[in-house]
Amino acid sequence: MPSLPRPRTMALPAVLTALLVALPLSSSPASSAEQRADRTAHASVTGSGEFVLPYYPDHDVRTFRFDAHAAPYSRPLPGIPTGLPTDARGTVTISHYSAELHKTFTSHGVVDCLVTGPRTATLTAVITTVSPGGPKDVGKRVGLSVYDGGVDKGRSRDRVGFSWNGVNLLPTRHAAPKEAIVGTCMAPAPYAPVTKGGYTVEHAELLPLPKR
Repeated sequence: MPSLPRPRTMALPAVLTALLVALPLSSSPASSAEQRADRTAHASVTGSGEFVLPYYPDHDVRTFRFDAHAAPYSRPLPGIPTGLPTDARGTVTISHYSAELHKTFTSHGVVDCLVTGPRTATLTAVITTVSPGGPKDVGKRVGLSVYDGGVDKGRSRDRVGFSWNGVNLLPTRHAAPKEAIVGTCMAPAPYAPVTKGGYTVEHAELLPLPKR
């Protein structure tokens, strides 16, 4: 089987650094963006909700709990010493009650990236702990998305999405597809309806590079 071409990512840090460093050269747009940012709180996603899989009805109970907050330019990377405007902090808790096994499996993760739009958010977290018998996901980055449908009497209009259960695969012609690696802030659209609880997405524009 021919090997897949390797993504050309080696130059990305240098290119991104050059772009970020170049931002202050355009004084008027940057200044305007900073003024807007000063009046805007950092983005966040909070709340807890149960949801169902529209393509796989069962009696399991799946729950996500988010306490994620933007922390721009707080995670330096090789080649990007300033960090990124999408840097974030906080926690994610993933809970799955298996009706077949009569057991709940729980995972906890640390948020490393968050980006928002009006009523929408995409975030990633690195799994730090998994309860006994759960998936061997410690050290793995997972992607999650949220749609905040607002307040609705009697029923949530929120939705969530996530990067496993067949959503993030690398298909090949000659072998079963493998799950792909999740990059920062990468997740599918929020496709799973929330049936109990809900989420609040606080949107904020991404901040410009801080002044040195």
